Amino acid sequence: MSVLKSWTGGVIVLLALAGGLRAEVTVSQSNDPSEVAEQGLVSLLWQERTALEGVSAQRIGAITTVPRAAKSGKAGALPERITADWLARQPDATGGEQFQCLAQVLYHEARGESLQGQVAVAEVVLNRVDDPAFPNTVCGVVHQGNSRGCQFSWTCDGRPDRIRNSEAYGEVAKVARAMLDGVPRGLTDGATYFHTPSVRPAWARRFTKTVRLGNHIFYRNPLRTASN
Repeated sequence: MSVLKSWTGGVIVLLALAGGLRAEVTVSQSNDPSEVAEQGLVSLLWQERTALEGVSAQRIGAITTVPRAAKSGKAGALPERITADWLARQPDATGGEQFQCLAQVLYHEARGESLQGQVAVAEVVLNRVDDPAFPNTVCGVVHQGNSRGCQFSWTCDGRPDRIRNSEAYGEVAKVARAMLDGVPRGLTDGATYFHTPSVRPAWARRFTKTVRLGNHIFYRNPLRTASN
């Protein structure tokens, strides 16, 4: 690109930025570059100065500052699967009543389990919420009971439901937050029941075993009714 074209392009941009500042620019029709330079260079320099004087300092700053990269949304996009490394990068989890109910059931039922074991218990609760046979809220599922007792024994065993290990609660609370936020449920194949290997409940024969994770065996209805 010639020197003349570079100067001319710069002048056009600056005139446009000046908000419509009008100026007459005379350019020779000759094909001789040296003649154009002699006749027009001084005029172009003067026009450039005039244009710059008409542009505010604020506008010049705006067009000469390199834009900053946009910040990402949350402290981490939701993963396809919760890992220990991802969980460690998450802030302390907070939330309303439904979050607290899920965090509490994970604390009382699965705080001694592996991370995937905790996720699996969260899946059962959320799968039940999606199943018409169960209450349609997390708290409703957690505290559901009938004439035979409670779905989760810690809710009606007569003992205080205190959180004695704040560190363990903080970890399961992060799991609860992530699952409520929408991490895919891919561990239990839609399970809505689980029990420990130390017992053999009669109801287990009526359901389909899906997986064993840690100290829990998981089951779903023979005809799958809940998934994510």
